[in-house]
Amino acid sequence: MGNGDTRVRGLAARAGGWSARHRWAAVGIWVLFVVLAMGLGSAAGRVDVKDSDQMGGETHTAARIIEDAGIDEPAGETVLIQARDGGPAATDAEFRAAVAAVVEAVEGTGKVTGVTSPYDTGTISKDGRSALVQFDMRGEADTAGERVEPVLKAVEGVQKEHGSLRIEEIGGASMMKTFDDAFGDDFKKAEYSAVPVALGILLVAFGALVAALVPVALAITAIMATMGLMGLVSHFQPMSDTANSVMLLVGLAVGVDYCLFYLRREREERAAGRDAQTALRIAAATSGRAIVVSGVTVCVAMAGMLFTGIAEFEAMGLASLMVVAVAMVGSVTVLPALLSLLGERVEKGRVPFLGRRRRSGGAEGSRFWTAVLRRVLARPVVAAAVAAGALLAVAAPAVGMKTQNLTLDQEFGDSLPIVQTYNRVNAAFPGGSDPAEVVVRADDINAPEVRAALAEFRERAIASGASRGPVEITTHDEQNVALVHVPLVGGSDQDKAGESLDKLRDEVRPATLGKVDGVEAPITGQVAGNKDFNDRLVGSVLPVFAFVVAFAFLLMLLSFRSLTVAATSIVLNLLSVGAAYGILVAVFQHGWGASVVGAEGVGAIVSWLPLFLFVILFGLSMDYHVFVVSRIREARLRGRTTRDAIQHGVVTTAGVVTSAAVIMVAVFAIFGTLSMQSMKQMGVGLAAAVLIDATIIRGVLLPAVMALLGERNWYLPKWLHRLPDLTHDEAPEALAPAAREVKGERVGV
Repeated sequence: MGNGDTRVRGLAARAGGWSARHRWAAVGIWVLFVVLAMGLGSAAGRVDVKDSDQMGGETHTAARIIEDAGIDEPAGETVLIQARDGGPAATDAEFRAAVAAVVEAVEGTGKVTGVTSPYDTGTISKDGRSALVQFDMRGEADTAGERVEPVLKAVEGVQKEHGSLRIEEIGGASMMKTFDDAFGDDFKKAEYSAVPVALGILLVAFGALVAALVPVALAITAIMATMGLMGLVSHFQPMSDTANSVMLLVGLAVGVDYCLFYLRREREERAAGRDAQTALRIAAATSGRAIVVSGVTVCVAMAGMLFTGIAEFEAMGLASLMVVAVAMVGSVTVLPALLSLLGERVEKGRVPFLGRRRRSGGAEGSRFWTAVLRRVLARPVVAAAVAAGALLAVAAPAVGMKTQNLTLDQEFGDSLPIVQTYNRVNAAFPGGSDPAEVVVRADDINAPEVRAALAEFRERAIASGASRGPVEITTHDEQNVALVHVPLVGGSDQDKAGESLDKLRDEVRPATLGKVDGVEAPITGQVAGNKDFNDRLVGSVLPVFAFVVAFAFLLMLLSFRSLTVAATSIVLNLLSVGAAYGILVAVFQHGWGASVVGAEGVGAIVSWLPLFLFVILFGLSMDYHVFVVSRIREARLRGRTTRDAIQHGVVTTAGVVTSAAVIMVAVFAIFGTLSMQSMKQMGVGLAAAVLIDATIIRGVLLPAVMALLGERNWYLPKWLHRLPDLTHDEAPEALAPAAREVKGERVGV
């Protein structure tokens, strides 16, 4: 079979070849797909995750009871009136006048209902220097933040008239508005700045404006299409704003990376003397295949989040999976068509000095990595020991990782005035700002035995030390439901509040409400929600880890037909994730070097982050691994020795891996600049892991380990030879040197 009759096996190669031959059709189909996805998604609308599906355990049960009963709990607000140093006490006339002014002011807005005076409800602190005016916002709780501003201004007006007192508002609506105002623009700025940052790095990498624009354009269209698909899919699996943000983050990272891999290989082959058609065909067969293998692996990793049983994680996993799949398809279909259409015009808009970089096409590699590889391959044992030892040392702090849902003051520090209000309310009324809520459902809520049990529960909650009161009971007769609000001893201290919750659940409830037949009494609230969320998350860690690791191993085994490559891939990725965990714990839990990244030690890692990071990092790190190992195996099958193939593969991919890593690190680091500690943790964790993965793992540890293994890198036991062969994607042109192509030979990689 001669060169003119070369047949290419493999989905990526065939897709790239068809797109290059039918370029206008390929571009048209892609544009139609994006437009249809957006149009249908917009028409269908997006269904978001319900609050009742967010949590597990008793929190979920309580939310279901309230939802089934049709009880709409309004957004509760509280105004703290507190004497400053030397100010009047709650019994003084000035204090009483301020309370009356607050009541009159908030009622006058017409936005609230059920305003209560502390002199009627007894919500006065033990020292007599603080009191709470409480009320509910009219309308739906989910949108209360949009209506609370007139109330906040009314309270501010009273504050101006009473300088000797501190008069501040806090509650679900006011916190919602504060966060939206403070961080809504923050998130948008991060998302909008990610695109120009990626474009700037690509401009440096390619030295030409058009070449830099192509990957960004493909990534953006993939994100747009996925947003439409999310609307359609949300009717089966509800989505969320968090899932949308994660989708944007992952979509930009992988979308740009995949196009970068493809485009750099095409330029490299053209720089080596190939004609445009051959260069494109080789890029489709090699980088295209690496993109497919990497994309499928990332999709499998993201699918791991579907096993958590937590609606928010399921939404994030499915949204990320979709955007990776769309970006992968676009990279192996419409990208070859665009490159075929552009031809030499891909070099338009060349930047002076930077444009010279294109001539090497990355084939000559990086002088820096050439020097590093020379030393690594000269002493692979030392290099592997030093690199592995350093990573294990960095990962060591992760052994003492403590996870929890961050409290308001941990999340935002003193950056927002409302955080200080939250702390003052908790100090004066422990547990008052985050009370536990017992949702009691009975066949007859007014039955004597039920009423007696409720009264006894109230008494024992205080007698047990779980609460200092006041314990408030609201009865909904028609629904046979009672809501019991119990301020927890411990307040904002999660550990102490957790102990109080345990007393309610394990001691007080069984001795009171638990003795009445037919009564359900799940306990919810923020502290309970955090505990139930953590318990459910911990229970899902092992299944998710096992699923991701097992399927990633299988995919690598099928893609490279090497037991050794599959095993080392898993071990290296686990080292990378472990190092990221260690950095997170050191910086955010212990506070070591936290000021360097504009953070602070908060004593814990936000509970959802370790599992999220594992899934994301395990998937994304496969990008580089598949790309580098594919190039090494390709060089080995060309006849190079394993050592030469390692050096050739790592050095020739150094430019594209470095560019891709810099883009990912820059995009993730943007999220590390946000004010929320949880977002800082996510951004720093992702950025650190990608940086470690692209340097120490791929530049030192991988070549050192492969050099030590030698020919054993390609070991596949005979009993595994029956496995499907997914390696034969390359055409002969892709495997033969430019000067002397091998006719009629097909070699699998």
